[in-house]
Amino acid sequence: MTRPTTCTYPAACTGSATAPKPGLLDAMPLISLEAALVLSWSSGFVGMRFALEHAPAFLVVFWRCVVVALILLPFIAAELRRTSFAVLMRHAGIGLLAMAGYLAGIGKSIEHGVPAGLTALIADLLPIGTAVLATACFGQRLGRLAWLGLLVGLLGVLLVSKDALAWSKAPWWAYGLPLLGMLSLAMATLWQKRSDSSASMGLMANLWVQSVASAVVFAVLAGMEGSLLPVASVGFATGVLWTAILPMLGGYGLYWICLRRSSPTRVASVLYLSPAVTLLWAWAMFDEPLSWLMLVGTIVSGIGVWMVMRDGQRQVQGQA
Repeated sequence: MTRPTTCTYPAACTGSATAPKPGLLDAMPLISLEAALVLSWSSGFVGMRFALEHAPAFLVVFWRCVVVALILLPFIAAELRRTSFAVLMRHAGIGLLAMAGYLAGIGKSIEHGVPAGLTALIADLLPIGTAVLATACFGQRLGRLAWLGLLVGLLGVLLVSKDALAWSKAPWWAYGLPLLGMLSLAMATLWQKRSDSSASMGLMANLWVQSVASAVVFAVLAGMEGSLLPVASVGFATGVLWTAILPMLGGYGLYWICLRRSSPTRVASVLYLSPAVTLLWAWAMFDEPLSWLMLVGTIVSGIGVWMVMRDGQRQVQGQA
């Protein structure tokens, strides 16, 4: 797949900061990075499920942010000292929306009794939420094929997760929490794409700032529920390390890399495939059953994602 030669958002391409030097990941085909993104992103759901058997959600997420910050700090300390306060605050704001807002909305909805399957489905509205916000707020134009692809992809997600959907006796407002979390990540996606922050700060430093900012929020939330001390168990440590390395460093890192190279709608639409891959993770780790309906839904979601990608290619060719 060829890399687009035009920039969707001129503000992100004409910033005064110097762009980072291309690395190994930048040389990889975009579709390979997107496949790795789906694999890493979907691992977070099964990793969190494992971790929640040993500690509350906010405590797990707080410590995973701490672990990521500790891992990255030796590699980016010098860059942090050279970075302006304004750039640091911009990254922190994006991180609060992308990590704290998204994860808090989902975690709290489950805590108040919203079924996990329904929560995941609402979170999977991210591609449509991103497209709507991009169109309404920033005037981004999507072709009919892209809008149709988003709907087809959503249909596939519904087929994949059909058996996991259910209503509960949760308060009515709790069903809005995952929606707010989804919109929070959508806004962070558009903010990151429109700003020049990706060109003025490296990926690892970006993740460090976002993790630290989110850790402060989750420290408050976890502290309201109890102690911030880690649980002294192998299960807790394994869960924290799993969610820190795969979905945090891998998932969010690849998300920002893919966003740098393509449009927000395309990056978000690729995550339509994460429910199916999550079920594969659950089958491999927890021996949960698979079904033919899940396979059909995966194929349908794949067709929807292809339609979004195809529309993006047509727009790039039309601008050439």
